[in-house]
Amino acid sequence: MTGKTVEMGSSRIEGSAERDVAGVLGRRSATYALLSRLYRTEIDQELLDEMHGMLYPADADDDDLDTGFLLIATFLSNLWSESLSELRIDFARCFFGHGVDGFSAAYPYESVYTSEKRLLMEGARREILAIYRACGVEKDPCWKEGEDHLALELEFEKVLCDRAIEAYEGGDTEKARKLLALQLDFLEEHLVSWVPMLTADMKRFAVTGMYRGLAYLTDGFLRTDRQFLRDLLVQDALIQGT
Repeated sequence: MTGKTVEMGSSRIEGSAERDVAGVLGRRSATYALLSRLYRTEIDQELLDEMHGMLYPADADDDDLDTGFLLIATFLSNLWSESLSELRIDFARCFFGHGVDGFSAAYPYESVYTSEKRLLMEGARREILAIYRACGVEKDPCWKEGEDHLALELEFEKVLCDRAIEAYEGGDTEKARKLLALQLDFLEEHLVSWVPMLTADMKRFAVTGMYRGLAYLTDGFLRTDRQFLRDLLVQDALIQGT
């Protein structure tokens, strides 16, 4: 994937007849997939090589995205023999920590940031599980973490985005609109209600530019994606062929 340009965030809807709605939705899906992967587990050599071969924009029209891209690109431009080890250590430091009080790391679970005592498996997890089931989505049996883990919430947005693309390309714009509205609801009711607290902790605990950059990228993407979905739905921009 050498030379592939990273296109995180979402295009503004300008009302142009030339806009490529399916293309924008596809880039959103790819972004959610990448973010989900980065939060799911440590970066391996294959992913590191892929990210090293990407081109990172200097001006993404969002301060957090710009900062995130710069931090990650700088880290990737200075790789050395122990870079993977550094990343593994930083992943553990950032997301697992050493304490048991809920304040020793950036624990990537909605329940930690929405429960009074920062406990796992609280109400948020049950609510998320109900949403997944209502949409016919179940976590992989191999996944041992809770349903409210950030990696799964991001992957859920990707699933909804892929379904919206399929509906749109199949001519069912009403179904696509409903799926995008569901994405916006989930984004506003869940992701943006707690992820900024997580990323603030990531900026405290992470040492490498990779994971500090990931915190900024996540903030910037979720914010711009929320605005994109609002604009898309308000302007009724899913008319087939426009």
